[in-house]
Amino acid sequence: MTKILAALIASLFAAGAFAADAKPAEAASAPAKVEKKAEKKAEKKAEKKAEKAAPAAAPAASK
Repeated sequence: MTKILAALIASLFAAGAFAADAKPAEAASAPAKVEKKAEKKAEKKAEKKAEKAAPAAAPAASK
């Protein structure tokens, strides 16, 4: 009986440790995706800004 109780307690402890460890791994990948998305958005914004600035500079140079 003592061995069965020890096995049950050990298995509950292992299951609890596994469940506690699994949650942060999923949460860690989500911010990385958001960060990549924000970087791409910033790059596109910078490209549009550069495109707008380039045509405005070209007529001034031809005068």
